[in-house]
Amino acid sequence: MTRTETSDAPHPPGEPAKPSGPDGGASDGRSLSHGLKQRHLSMIALGGVIGAGLFVGSGAGIAAAGPSIVLAYAASGALVMLVMRMLGEMSAARPASGSFSVHAERALGPWAGFASGWIYWTLLCVAIATEATAAAKIMTGWLPGTEQWMWVALFMILFCASNLAAVRNFGEYEFWFATLKVLAISAFLVLGILAIAGLLPGTDAPGSSHLTGDGGFFPTGTDGLIVGLLASVFAFGGLETVTIAAAESEKPVSGVATAVRTAVWRIALFYVGSMLVIVTLMPWSDESVKSGPYAAVLDYVGIPAAAQVMNVVVLIALLSAMNANIYGASRMSYSLVERGEGPAFLNRLSPQGVPRYAVIASSFFGFVAVLLNIFWEKTVFTWLLNMVGAATLVVWGFIAVAQLVTRYRLEREAPEKLVVRMWLFPGLTIVAVLAILAVLLLMLREGDTRTQLAFTAGLTVVLAAVGYVRQRTRPRPAVTEDA
Repeated sequence: MTRTETSDAPHPPGEPAKPSGPDGGASDGRSLSHGLKQRHLSMIALGGVIGAGLFVGSGAGIAAAGPSIVLAYAASGALVMLVMRMLGEMSAARPASGSFSVHAERALGPWAGFASGWIYWTLLCVAIATEATAAAKIMTGWLPGTEQWMWVALFMILFCASNLAAVRNFGEYEFWFATLKVLAISAFLVLGILAIAGLLPGTDAPGSSHLTGDGGFFPTGTDGLIVGLLASVFAFGGLETVTIAAAESEKPVSGVATAVRTAVWRIALFYVGSMLVIVTLMPWSDESVKSGPYAAVLDYVGIPAAAQVMNVVVLIALLSAMNANIYGASRMSYSLVERGEGPAFLNRLSPQGVPRYAVIASSFFGFVAVLLNIFWEKTVFTWLLNMVGAATLVVWGFIAVAQLVTRYRLEREAPEKLVVRMWLFPGLTIVAVLAILAVLLLMLREGDTRTQLAFTAGLTVVLAAVGYVRQRTRPRPAVTEDA
């Protein structure tokens, strides 16, 4: 048997491949590091809720929905809580660096793991490009004599190198990024509540005047609420990282269980709470709210240089997302390769237990995507963005269906592994599936989201078809619960 045949030999999904030589991977039997401490995992979970989308994209949602954006974020948050609970149930039962891709493969077959894993990898790599470009624009605004590409290159090299060194580097970066984000959003909420109560100098309690006085709570009607709902759904990206990182933590099961159980209050407080503060304090139709709602509130309460303060917070959120996405993309691709669903050379591990070629490959695609964003933003990169526009919903759909199948299997064969349980199963799982389908249907109403849905659907169908063909032409052993 040749080395190529050895590396391509089938093995149980979710179980590390058994390489046989230099080209087959980590022949010395090394596995992923367990260098993430509980404090890392806790802050990754906490900070993962506060993504750049919260600060950058919420203005458009408020402009579309008015005060009813609070309901839009509450509805989106409820769906995300259900998805995280389902993912937490599976990840606590069987932590894996491939997270939902591994769970989908075990529950639905290799085609599902292949499709969900690679579409998520593509999503993260495109996200790296958008975040690097946005962070570079902030830096060139502060230092106008510098070039955007210089900052992009600096950020990409920095986070690629840190992810190559050791998983603990990723954990430390995210720990401090998350700490700063939590402090920033907490300070915002405290100042906002004080202003609403009229307890800050120069502010009067607004009461409900902004909530009901400018066209009412639903000033743009149902159509505006739907647009706001679509805007809010995609602000929750990045929550999956904690279940990927859990596989490299000291206590994977208890760590992911704790993170998922606290997701409810975190989402309610940071997202719904901040939206309520904004629309209570400021007129929803104010232009400053549309362009930067958080900066508008800080300016209202008298914080000097409010716009620059928010630029610092947004920069931190963008760099945090870049770091997390390089990590998440590398672990997802490594997991796919370990299951025979990608090029075998990507499964090589460094002495520190880091999938170095997977990190480099994920970062390289990020570099390429950045160049596409800089030079062909209106053509090639727009096409890439459309291709992954609805990818988050596709991933959530795989999670929900996989959990429906996995839960019955665990209850029958290994009930002791149900450390985290989905609420009111199977009722709320079915509700989540229907909600995801409803959001996908709502995307057909708007021109931009309709285009994104078509592109993402095309990518999903192609990946699922490729995965199915591979499944039929490359028979694999039956999956056991210990795989």
